[in-house]
Amino acid sequence: MTSTGIVRRIDSVGRFVLPIELRRTLEIGDTDSLEIFIEDNTIVLKKYQPACIFCGNARDVSQFKGKNVCINCRRDMSEQG
Repeated sequence: MTSTGIVRRIDSVGRFVLPIELRRTLEIGDTDSLEIFIEDNTIVLKKYQPACIFCGNARDVSQFKGKNVCINCRRDMSEQG
């Protein structure tokens, strides 16, 4: 794990500011969502990218009846028709 040397205080409702330098480096926009993971005793933040519910692919994903499905799985479903 790489240390950035940046320390932030958490406010009374549990918020903190992710510095603009990190957001730019990681291409996290103002309206992007973050996924929160726990690994051992560490909190990990990751830019949320919706993935296909069938294969886990995060490319070419669109919603079908409220679920994320990639183009390959959509094609497979239409072929099995």
